[in-house]
Amino acid sequence: MQRHLINSLFQSILVLIGVLVMVFFMVRATGDPAAVMLAREASPEQVAAFREQMGFNRPLYIQFLDFIRKALMGDFGNSLHYRLPALPLILERMPYTVYLALVALVMAVVIALPLGLVGGASPNTPIDWIARAVGLLGQTVPPFWLALLLIYALAVNLRLFPTSGSERWNSVILPAFVLSLGTMGRLVRLTRSSVLEIMGDDYIRTARSKGLMPRVIFFKHALRNAAIPLITVIAVQFGYMLGGTVIIESVFSWPGLGSLTAESIGRRDFPLVQGIALFTSVVVVLLTFASDVLYALVDPRVRYE
Repeated sequence: MQRHLINSLFQSILVLIGVLVMVFFMVRATGDPAAVMLAREASPEQVAAFREQMGFNRPLYIQFLDFIRKALMGDFGNSLHYRLPALPLILERMPYTVYLALVALVMAVVIALPLGLVGGASPNTPIDWIARAVGLLGQTVPPFWLALLLIYALAVNLRLFPTSGSERWNSVILPAFVLSLGTMGRLVRLTRSSVLEIMGDDYIRTARSKGLMPRVIFFKHALRNAAIPLITVIAVQFGYMLGGTVIIESVFSWPGLGSLTAESIGRRDFPLVQGIALFTSVVVVLLTFASDVLYALVDPRVRYE
């Protein structure tokens, strides 16, 4: 277990270093970052003054070291549009994105796990066909197209849900469902395949030969082992949901980090975009490491290796 955790920690550190490098070069890869951030009407004198103000005229390695130092201190830069530090702006929008991702995760788990479990335990039955269909649709339906379709059908025509915003209690249902669909498809397919694999293992056949009831075999033996990979996948999927809300929040005008990212890109507020990308990446990496720790705790094969 100790070796597993050390490897996971080492991989997380490498990913964070890679994220720092990518975020740092995100703006600089386009050429002159000062010219990119300012409007096209800016004069050469204004661009030069802004380049001096932001420190873009210093050697690149000094800029990078300063970027890392500030990031470790929680300084993600200042927003050009809001004239405020990026971190408070990010933390202000973060609860909306976390709430949306949590509701979406609950939807995905509540729908996917029963379908996957029953479909895997009863292959080639109507429930199994439904599970396969949900898994396929969840992996193939474009979220942007589905969001527009649901807004038109359920919000505009039937008026069952608001078209945008977060003021009403049911405002979260449509964006959460669209966000949950990809995770739902992955969980259904993983759950079904895990149950199918476990139901064919030797210890399950031994339990059947001893005359144990199918219900006892499934809930006492199969379900426990099938749940081990699901626990870690759910934690990782929650991290992906936090980082994958740009399109959905923009379509539904949900006031989270995704819509803030889209707004900042449109305003050329790249320091804020960098801060959001760095903050979200750190959260996702921490959630992934936490899922590795959880996997080591629940899987005896890892715990006692």
